[in-house]
Amino acid sequence: MLETAARAIWERRRGVVELLLGVMVPLCALAILAKRVVHPQPPWWDTAVLSWIHAHACPTLDWWMVGITRLGVWGGVVPLSVLVIIGLLVTRRALAALFVLLAMLGTWALNDAAKAFYSRGRPALWDSPAPAQWFSFPSGHAMSSMALGTALTVLAWPTRARWPVALLSAVLVLSVGFSRLYLGVHYPSDVLGAWLASLAWVLGLRQLLLVRGRRSEGTRPAN
Repeated sequence: MLETAARAIWERRRGVVELLLGVMVPLCALAILAKRVVHPQPPWWDTAVLSWIHAHACPTLDWWMVGITRLGVWGGVVPLSVLVIIGLLVTRRALAALFVLLAMLGTWALNDAAKAFYSRGRPALWDSPAPAQWFSFPSGHAMSSMALGTALTVLAWPTRARWPVALLSAVLVLSVGFSRLYLGVHYPSDVLGAWLASLAWVLGLRQLLLVRGRRSEGTRPAN
Protein backbone atom coordinates (compact mmCIF):
# COMPACT_ATOMS: atom_id res chain seq x y z
CA MET A 1 0.00 0.00 0.00
CA LEU A 2 2.81 2.41 0.89
CA GLU A 3 4.58 1.60 -2.36
CA THR A 4 1.37 2.26 -4.30
CA ALA A 5 0.88 5.59 -2.55
CA ALA A 6 4.50 6.59 -3.11
CA ARG A 7 4.22 5.66 -6.79
CA ALA A 8 1.03 7.69 -7.16
CA ILE A 9 2.66 10.72 -5.54
CA TRP A 10 5.73 10.36 -7.75
CA GLU A 11 3.60 10.14 -10.89
CA ARG A 12 1.81 13.32 -9.85
CA ARG A 13 4.89 15.02 -8.42
CA ARG A 14 4.44 18.15 -10.49
CA GLY A 15 0.91 18.62 -9.19
CA VAL A 16 2.04 17.94 -5.63
CA VAL A 17 4.81 20.54 -5.92
CA GLU A 18 2.34 23.05 -7.35
CA LEU A 19 -0.05 22.42 -4.48
CA LEU A 20 2.71 22.87 -1.91
CA LEU A 21 4.32 25.97 -3.40
CA GLY A 22 1.27 27.54 -5.01
CA VAL A 23 -1.39 26.81 -2.41
CA MET A 24 -0.02 25.54 0.89
CA VAL A 25 2.87 28.01 1.24
CA PRO A 26 0.76 31.10 0.39
CA LEU A 27 -2.00 29.97 2.77
CA CYS A 28 0.47 29.43 5.62
CA ALA A 29 2.07 32.82 4.96
CA LEU A 30 -1.39 34.41 4.84
CA ALA A 31 -2.31 32.84 8.19
CA ILE A 32 0.86 34.21 9.80
CA LEU A 33 0.28 37.64 8.30
CA ALA A 34 -3.38 37.72 9.34
CA LYS A 35 -2.38 36.97 12.93
CA ARG A 36 -0.25 40.13 12.91
CA VAL A 37 -2.98 42.15 11.22
CA VAL A 38 -5.63 41.48 13.87
CA HIS A 39 -3.32 42.95 16.52
CA PRO A 40 -4.46 46.46 17.61
CA GLN A 41 -1.12 47.89 16.46
CA PRO A 42 -0.13 47.24 12.82
CA PRO A 43 3.34 45.81 12.10
CA TRP A 44 5.98 48.55 12.36
CA TRP A 45 6.94 48.17 8.72
CA ASP A 46 3.39 48.93 7.59
CA THR A 47 3.50 52.57 8.63
CA ALA A 48 7.23 52.90 7.89
CA VAL A 49 6.77 51.89 4.24
CA LEU A 50 3.76 54.16 3.81
CA SER A 51 5.60 57.11 5.34
CA TRP A 52 8.58 56.55 3.03
CA ILE A 53 6.36 56.39 -0.05
CA HIS A 54 4.42 59.51 0.95
CA ALA A 55 7.67 61.43 1.38
CA HIS A 56 8.13 61.15 -2.41
CA ALA A 57 4.58 62.19 -3.33
CA CYS A 58 3.87 64.99 -5.78
CA PRO A 59 0.84 66.20 -7.80
CA THR A 60 2.03 64.50 -10.99
CA LEU A 61 2.39 61.14 -9.24
CA ASP A 62 -0.99 61.68 -7.59
CA TRP A 63 -2.58 61.93 -11.03
CA TRP A 64 -0.80 58.84 -12.33
CA MET A 65 -1.55 56.72 -9.28
CA VAL A 66 -5.25 57.58 -9.30
CA GLY A 67 -5.39 56.41 -12.92
CA ILE A 68 -3.41 53.24 -12.25
CA THR A 69 -5.46 52.27 -9.22
CA ARG A 70 -8.62 52.35 -11.33
CA LEU A 71 -7.16 49.52 -13.40
CA GLY A 72 -7.50 47.29 -10.34
CA VAL A 73 -11.26 46.91 -10.68
CA TRP A 74 -13.74 48.72 -12.95
CA GLY A 75 -11.20 50.56 -15.07
CA GLY A 76 -9.29 47.47 -16.14
CA VAL A 77 -9.68 44.12 -14.39
CA VAL A 78 -13.46 43.79 -14.68
CA PRO A 79 -13.84 44.68 -18.39
CA LEU A 80 -10.72 42.69 -19.29
CA SER A 81 -12.06 39.66 -17.42
CA VAL A 82 -15.34 39.90 -19.33
CA LEU A 83 -13.52 40.18 -22.67
CA VAL A 84 -11.29 37.21 -21.85
CA ILE A 85 -14.27 35.04 -20.87
CA ILE A 86 -16.18 36.00 -24.02
CA GLY A 87 -13.11 35.33 -26.17
CA LEU A 88 -12.64 31.90 -24.62
CA LEU A 89 -16.30 31.03 -25.15
CA VAL A 90 -16.17 32.16 -28.78
CA THR A 91 -13.14 29.94 -29.37
CA ARG A 92 -14.98 27.05 -27.67
CA ARG A 93 -12.71 26.88 -24.62
CA ALA A 94 -15.54 26.55 -22.15
CA LEU A 95 -13.42 25.01 -19.39
CA ALA A 96 -10.89 27.83 -19.56
CA ALA A 97 -13.72 30.39 -19.54
CA LEU A 98 -15.19 28.74 -16.45
CA PHE A 99 -11.76 28.83 -14.82
CA VAL A 100 -11.42 32.59 -15.34
CA LEU A 101 -15.01 33.22 -14.24
CA LEU A 102 -14.63 31.25 -11.01
CA ALA A 103 -11.19 32.73 -10.38
CA MET A 104 -12.60 36.26 -10.43
CA LEU A 105 -15.94 35.60 -8.71
CA GLY A 106 -14.25 33.54 -6.00
CA THR A 107 -11.65 36.25 -5.46
CA TRP A 108 -14.27 38.97 -5.02
CA ALA A 109 -16.33 36.81 -2.65
CA LEU A 110 -13.25 35.87 -0.63
CA ASN A 111 -12.18 39.50 -0.41
CA ASP A 112 -15.56 40.65 0.89
CA ALA A 113 -15.64 37.84 3.44
CA ALA A 114 -12.11 38.54 4.65
CA LYS A 115 -12.75 42.29 4.98
CA ALA A 116 -15.88 41.64 7.05
CA PHE A 117 -14.12 39.03 9.19
CA TYR A 118 -10.95 40.98 10.02
CA SER A 119 -12.62 44.43 10.08
CA ARG A 120 -9.30 46.22 9.85
CA GLY A 121 -9.49 49.99 9.62
CA ARG A 122 -7.79 51.76 6.76
CA PRO A 123 -4.65 53.82 7.34
CA ALA A 124 -5.25 57.48 8.14
CA LEU A 125 -1.76 58.94 7.88
CA TRP A 126 -2.68 61.69 5.38
CA ASP A 127 -5.55 62.90 3.19
CA SER A 128 -5.67 60.58 0.19
CA PRO A 129 -6.22 61.89 -3.36
CA ALA A 130 -8.58 58.92 -3.82
CA PRO A 131 -10.11 58.04 -0.43
CA ALA A 132 -11.68 54.59 0.00
CA GLN A 133 -14.41 53.26 2.26
CA TRP A 134 -15.04 50.04 4.19
CA PHE A 135 -12.36 47.79 5.66
CA SER A 136 -8.74 47.45 4.65
CA PHE A 137 -7.54 43.84 4.82
CA PRO A 138 -7.04 42.47 2.21
CA SER A 139 -6.86 44.95 -0.66
CA GLY A 140 -9.59 44.29 -3.21
CA HIS A 141 -7.71 46.03 -6.03
CA ALA A 142 -4.55 44.04 -5.38
CA MET A 143 -6.51 40.82 -5.02
CA SER A 144 -8.43 41.28 -8.27
CA SER A 145 -5.37 42.19 -10.34
CA MET A 146 -3.40 39.23 -8.94
CA ALA A 147 -6.27 36.84 -9.64
CA LEU A 148 -6.63 37.94 -13.25
CA GLY A 149 -2.87 38.07 -13.85
CA THR A 150 -2.39 34.59 -12.41
CA ALA A 151 -5.32 33.16 -14.37
CA LEU A 152 -4.07 34.61 -17.66
CA THR A 153 -0.54 33.36 -16.99
CA VAL A 154 -1.87 29.87 -16.25
CA LEU A 155 -3.79 29.81 -19.54
CA ALA A 156 -0.87 31.20 -21.54
CA TRP A 157 1.77 28.97 -19.97
CA PRO A 158 1.54 26.09 -22.52
CA THR A 159 1.92 28.60 -25.37
CA ARG A 160 4.68 30.85 -26.71
CA ALA A 161 2.94 33.82 -25.12
CA ARG A 162 3.77 32.65 -21.60
CA TRP A 163 6.53 35.15 -20.84
CA PRO A 164 4.91 38.25 -22.41
CA VAL A 165 1.66 37.49 -20.56
CA ALA A 166 3.50 36.78 -17.30
CA LEU A 167 5.49 40.02 -17.64
CA LEU A 168 2.45 42.17 -18.42
CA SER A 169 0.55 40.53 -15.58
CA ALA A 170 3.40 41.25 -13.16
CA VAL A 171 3.50 44.90 -14.26
CA LEU A 172 -0.26 45.21 -13.69
CA VAL A 173 -0.15 43.51 -10.28
CA LEU A 174 2.82 45.49 -8.99
CA SER A 175 1.54 48.80 -10.36
CA VAL A 176 -1.93 48.44 -8.87
CA GLY A 177 -0.54 47.23 -5.54
CA PHE A 178 1.89 50.14 -5.33
CA SER A 179 -0.84 52.63 -6.23
CA ARG A 180 -2.89 51.52 -3.23
CA LEU A 181 0.08 52.19 -0.97
CA TYR A 182 0.92 55.51 -2.60
CA LEU A 183 -2.66 56.71 -2.18
CA GLY A 184 -2.53 55.75 1.48
CA VAL A 185 -5.69 53.63 1.43
CA HIS A 186 -3.98 50.33 2.28
CA TYR A 187 -1.15 49.05 4.41
CA PRO A 188 1.58 46.96 2.74
CA SER A 189 0.28 43.93 4.65
CA ASP A 190 -3.14 44.47 3.03
CA VAL A 191 -1.58 44.21 -0.43
CA LEU A 192 0.67 41.29 0.49
CA GLY A 193 -2.24 39.41 2.05
CA ALA A 194 -4.32 40.02 -1.09
CA TRP A 195 -1.59 38.62 -3.32
CA LEU A 196 -1.20 35.49 -1.18
CA ALA A 197 -4.94 34.83 -1.03
CA SER A 198 -5.44 35.26 -4.78
CA LEU A 199 -2.45 33.10 -5.63
CA ALA A 200 -3.67 30.26 -3.43
CA TRP A 201 -7.24 30.47 -4.74
CA VAL A 202 -6.41 30.62 -8.47
CA LEU A 203 -3.69 27.94 -8.41
CA GLY A 204 -5.87 25.69 -6.27
CA LEU A 205 -8.72 26.21 -8.73
CA ARG A 206 -6.36 25.31 -11.55
CA GLN A 207 -5.57 21.98 -9.94
CA LEU A 208 -9.23 21.28 -9.26
CA LEU A 209 -10.67 22.41 -12.58
CA LEU A 210 -8.12 22.46 -15.38
CA VAL A 211 -5.83 19.56 -14.42
CA ARG A 212 -8.65 17.18 -13.50
CA GLY A 213 -10.72 18.35 -16.44
CA ARG A 214 -7.93 17.55 -18.88
CA ARG A 215 -7.38 14.15 -17.28
CA SER A 216 -11.10 13.39 -17.61
CA GLU A 217 -11.07 14.38 -21.26
CA GLY A 218 -7.98 12.24 -21.81
CA THR A 219 -9.62 9.17 -20.32
CA ARG A 220 -12.96 9.64 -22.07
CA PRO A 221 -13.59 6.86 -24.60
CA ALA A 222 -13.56 7.92 -28.26
CA ASN A 223 -16.83 7.86 -30.16
